[in-house]
Amino acid sequence: MSGALSDGSSDDEVWRGHRRGTAGFTRMLIAMFCAGVATFAQLYSPQPVLPSISADLGVDAASGALMVSAGTLGLALFALPWTYVADRWGKVPAMITAVCAATLLGLIIPWIPQYGLLLGLRFLQGAALAGMAGVAVAYITEETHALHAGLATGLYVSGTTIGGLSGRLIAGPLTQLTGDWRMALTGVSVVGAGAAVAFVVLVPRARRFSPAPAQGALRQTVDRIAGHLRNPAMLSLFLLAFILMGAFVTVYNYVSYKLEAPPYLLSQTAIALIFLAYLSGTFTSTAAGRLVARWGAMRVTTLGIAVMLLGLGLTVLQPFGWVLTGIVLLTMGFFAAHSVASGWTGQLAGAARAQGTALYNVFYYLGSALVGWLGGFFYEAGGWPLTGAFCAVLVVAGSAVALPVLRRGSGERHS
Repeated sequence: MSGALSDGSSDDEVWRGHRRGTAGFTRMLIAMFCAGVATFAQLYSPQPVLPSISADLGVDAASGALMVSAGTLGLALFALPWTYVADRWGKVPAMITAVCAATLLGLIIPWIPQYGLLLGLRFLQGAALAGMAGVAVAYITEETHALHAGLATGLYVSGTTIGGLSGRLIAGPLTQLTGDWRMALTGVSVVGAGAAVAFVVLVPRARRFSPAPAQGALRQTVDRIAGHLRNPAMLSLFLLAFILMGAFVTVYNYVSYKLEAPPYLLSQTAIALIFLAYLSGTFTSTAAGRLVARWGAMRVTTLGIAVMLLGLGLTVLQPFGWVLTGIVLLTMGFFAAHSVASGWTGQLAGAARAQGTALYNVFYYLGSALVGWLGGFFYEAGGWPLTGAFCAVLVVAGSAVALPVLRRGSGERHS
C-alpha cells in the first residue's frame, strides 16, 4: 500500500481519501483545475463575442445566445447518462473520454458555416462536456477525506471560474484582433486541448471506486435518481442551482450587448476584460468552503444570494462604475452560493453521490440554457432594466421556496 503511505496513512489504516497537504491531494486539485479550464473555457467562449456572432449570422440577441444555450443544454441533458457510464467504467475513464471528445469537437465547430449544424455540434460538445462537469464533484468528494471535501470542492469550483474566464478573455481580444469570431473560438479550443492533456497526465487513479455490476446497474441508477427527486432538501438544492445559474448566465449573456451600445460604446477587448470579474468568484468560492465550517452552509448560501441581488440592482444603474461593481458583486455572490450548494449536494447524496451531483448539474445547466435564452426576449422587449428585473424576480422567488425547506430539513446539520 505504497499509495496509502504516501498520503500519510499506514498499512493498518483504511484509506479514507486524500488529505490536505498530501501529494495526492495536490495532484488531484491541479488535475481538476486543468479539467475546469478545458471544460469551461470551451463551453462559454462564445459569450463575450455574441454581438459579433449575431451580426455575422444575421440573428437577434436571443438567437445568438443559443450558441451558449445549445452547449449548456447538451450538458444538462447528458449529465445523468454519464453517471451510469462513470459507475460502470469508473469516474476517471469517463472524465478522460469526455474531455477528449469535447476538445476535438471544439476544434471543428468554429469552421461550420451552417448555423443549424453549428448549434447541433455545440449541443454535442455540451453532451461530451457533461462527462466532466457531471462527474467531477462526485470524484472529488469520493476521493477526498471528509474533513477536506468542502475545501477541495471549493478549489475545484474556483478552477472552473478560471476556465470560464480564460475562454472569454481569449475570445474577445482575438475577435477584435482578427475580425473573425471563428478564429477566436479556435484559439480557445487550442488552449482547452493543452489543459485536457495536462488533466489526463495528472489525474490520480480512483482508489475508492467499485464498479457497479452489469446486472441491475441501470435499475440502480434509476432508483438512485428517483430517491433524490423525492428528497425535499435535494430538490431545494436543485432549484437553487437552476435559478442562480439562470440569472448569472443571463447577465453575462447580454451585458455585452448593453456595453457595446451607447452611452458606453466599449470595444470587444474592453467587454472581454469585464469578465475579469470572474476572479472575484475564484476568491469567494474558495473562501465560502472555509466559512461553511464556521457559519454553516445555510448562512453562507443565504449571504451569497443576498450579494447576488445587490449586484443585480447595481447593474441597472446608468454610471459604468456602478454597472461594473454590480457585475463583480453578482459574481462573488453567485460563486459563493454555488460552491456551497454543490458541495452540500454531494454530502447529502450519500452512496448515490454521482447521481446527486449529476442532477444538480442537470438543473444548473438547464438554468443556463433556458433562462439564459429567455433573458434575450426580456432584453429585446425592455432593455437592461427589464432583464435585470427578470433575473431578480427569479432569484427571489426561487430562494423563497428553497431556503425554508433546507432550513427545516437538512439545514440544521450544516448551520
